[in-house]
Amino acid sequence: MEKPMNKSTAFPKIIIIGGGFGGIEIAKRLKDKEVEIIMLDRHNYHTFQPLLYQVATGGLEADSIAFPLRKIFKNQKNFTFRVTEVERIEPEKKLVHTTIGEIEYDFLIIATGSDTNYFGQKEIEHFSMPMKTIPEALNLRSMILQNLEEALIESDPVKKSALLQFVVVGGGPTGVELSGSLAELKKHVLPTDYPELRVEDIKVFLIEGSPELLGSMSPQASGKAKDFLQKLGVEVFTDLRVESYDGNVIKLSNGQAIDTKNVLWSAGVKGATPAGLKEESITRGNRILVDEFNRVKTEDHIFAIGDVAACISPEKPNGLPGVAPVAIQQGTQLAKNIIHIINNEEPEPFKYFDKGSMATVGRNLAVVDIGKIRFQGIFAWFVWMFVHLMSLVGFRNKVVTFVNWVWSYFSYDRGTRLIIRRFSRESMTEDTYSK
Repeated sequence: MEKPMNKSTAFPKIIIIGGGFGGIEIAKRLKDKEVEIIMLDRHNYHTFQPLLYQVATGGLEADSIAFPLRKIFKNQKNFTFRVTEVERIEPEKKLVHTTIGEIEYDFLIIATGSDTNYFGQKEIEHFSMPMKTIPEALNLRSMILQNLEEALIESDPVKKSALLQFVVVGGGPTGVELSGSLAELKKHVLPTDYPELRVEDIKVFLIEGSPELLGSMSPQASGKAKDFLQKLGVEVFTDLRVESYDGNVIKLSNGQAIDTKNVLWSAGVKGATPAGLKEESITRGNRILVDEFNRVKTEDHIFAIGDVAACISPEKPNGLPGVAPVAIQQGTQLAKNIIHIINNEEPEPFKYFDKGSMATVGRNLAVVDIGKIRFQGIFAWFVWMFVHLMSLVGFRNKVVTFVNWVWSYFSYDRGTRLIIRRFSRESMTEDTYSK
């Protein structure tokens, strides 16, 4: 195969796999430096993943949480972008094998994010719905709306019940936010859109395997989030595992079975690790072991940041949390360290500054932990909205999202309840490098 992108300058060549928060940050920080940057991603856009659940439930258009990667770097002369899939890495030859050919590197940065983790349960993987990418969120939106349409004409009560019952698996921030959004959709939108359906027949369940929701947050946040969800009508089950799901019935570890055609899986993630790294470089959750400099422990010129990286220490036996601030801070520090290495200087160890955690449950309902400060309710909700709005990439996206939120707040409506393309299992694709 032809090598389309071999070394074209005398400057060190840095390949970044992944156009997520970490990949973008490190590329920005290397602007005007004497390096050649090549970013590889399966898609030509950056996805703001924290708001995917709003796309899935009709609150936002997909375009408002995506931004073209080329546009972000349009004035950066040392930057090149290619849409491609990474097939494998060959560290011995400093090569990345892609669908557009082999690409040489001096430094390789893996910022591929994470994929949905089904923990080896193939049947559940086949029949449940993930939500890690925009295509998956759009599939989920179509599935929800298609099942509601089908429920209108279904005469069998068991089949109709299955179409109207929604089960969210996983009580982390994604699961909590998705459950709350579905409950608000049921309360404010569906009675108007589907007056033929009985609202009380539409049910939302949240299943969490650990004793508490939002396990990474404070007990106050966890308890309040559960209270908020229950007030919205969500049936919350904790300390329960999913035993099986065959596309019609989901069975839980306590013996309970729920008829449902709508299982939304957010129970776990695993690193989207490219092939080619040594086996000893990979740890639990398919993440890449890195040292305090974010360097892959078995390689000198390969680094990993964000969700795909695992920096294990006595203080952090499970590594750092898989959140955007970690990836952004790692990208900032790694950019400095690469320049240090190029200049034969000592790199500086990465130290994560935790700015806090937050999750929204619904209208005027959110929980926020900032250090020892804990608050919940409407003020937390406004803080959540402000932080997420400011974190969106692109001025247009900020404006469009803000207008949508204001409209939804005063009208109790969601404007993107559209089946643009009909969902089918065959339409689902594996999105690896769009994190």
